[in-house]
Amino acid sequence: MHQSHFLVREPLLDPEQRVVGYELTWQQEAATHVPSLEELEGLVGFVAGQVNHPEHGWLLKQKTLFLQAVPGMLSTDSMFDLPPEHTVLSLKTSELANPTTLAAVQGLRAGGVGILLREADLARVGSRLGTICSYVEVRFTGADVAAQARAYSLLKTSNIRMVGRPVTTWSDFDACAALGLDAFVGKLHLTPRPGSEGQGLNPSQTIILQLMQMVNANADVVQLESVLKRDAALSYKLLKYINSAGFGAGREVQSLKQAIQLLGYQPMYRWLTLLLATASTSGFSPVLLETAVVRGRLAELLGQKALGKADAENIFVAGMFSLLDRLLGIPMKDVLQEIQLNDEVVKALLTRGGKYGPFLALAEACELNSNLVSSLADSLSLTPEDVNKAHLSALAWTQSVTA
Repeated sequence: MHQSHFLVREPLLDPEQRVVGYELTWQQEAATHVPSLEELEGLVGFVAGQVNHPEHGWLLKQKTLFLQAVPGMLSTDSMFDLPPEHTVLSLKTSELANPTTLAAVQGLRAGGVGILLREADLARVGSRLGTICSYVEVRFTGADVAAQARAYSLLKTSNIRMVGRPVTTWSDFDACAALGLDAFVGKLHLTPRPGSEGQGLNPSQTIILQLMQMVNANADVVQLESVLKRDAALSYKLLKYINSAGFGAGREVQSLKQAIQLLGYQPMYRWLTLLLATASTSGFSPVLLETAVVRGRLAELLGQKALGKADAENIFVAGMFSLLDRLLGIPMKDVLQEIQLNDEVVKALLTRGGKYGPFLALAEACELNSNLVSSLADSLSLTPEDVNKAHLSALAWTQSVTA
């Protein structure tokens, strides 16, 4: 399946708009298509092979993966390739009427695998439901909120978590959070909350932007060091990064000057781009930050083979900046006035044009489940397997830089 279908994702958010997990599915050509047993088993096996490393373990850190299931796959070998504590299988409640399916579900639950029930009748929630599932999908509507609140209250007294779907407006999100729902599926975070006002740059972001401008202008290392020293937290983060196992400096670096020299200008620019987003004080930052990093990393990986490492670094910046207007709370035109960017990066941001734009557009399409995924990949000579491996790699990489 990973060689013929594209993987798409939707985040699951908690009431604080933090990403607690991802729902992964194969993109289907028709909305009415019901995935086959073979397709769903292929999804589990492929995902496990990419994000559950034989030596390093679960690469998605604390994130949980939600995967659609059918009864026939509950006892397949591929299920043992995913860590049970980070795996949730979603099933239709009606399928539990089959004793064999019910027994298989209870066996998985005993082994620590999460089960999400879809299309559950909350008015008939029984006491044994807690032994069968760990999540229940609820479909919130603005009508008869009182009746829904009574049904939800039964679940709130148990260990079962409620997942809202679809939650398409901010008013529904707020209502669901107030009613005690634990998670929400969808892309609401990409929609500005009505009445939210731009907050502009905070002091840390102002210094980071100044450093980015200086790196762009090839400023002297001593000048960069002087600006860094004005922000103790920023200096600490640079030294922590340069001394991390991932960077592999080989010896402890204590001097800012030495850290800048070891890092190099283009990698430093990339690091500053990440910091600019993480320094945001916007209320949208938890999920938007993670989305921006995944988007930037995915776009970068998609472009590496065709354009080379240097251009791929610029594509990463374009991906990160594509949500920076939301992260900073100011219009994109104002963001672009704050810092001088590569012309190709600007084209990608404003029109998804130029040589970087199509890679950014493809990365966005994967998170939006857009029907443009296939045509964009074809235009870039990328196979579904190329895109899918890059997608999961970007998800894993993001956990290591946003934790």
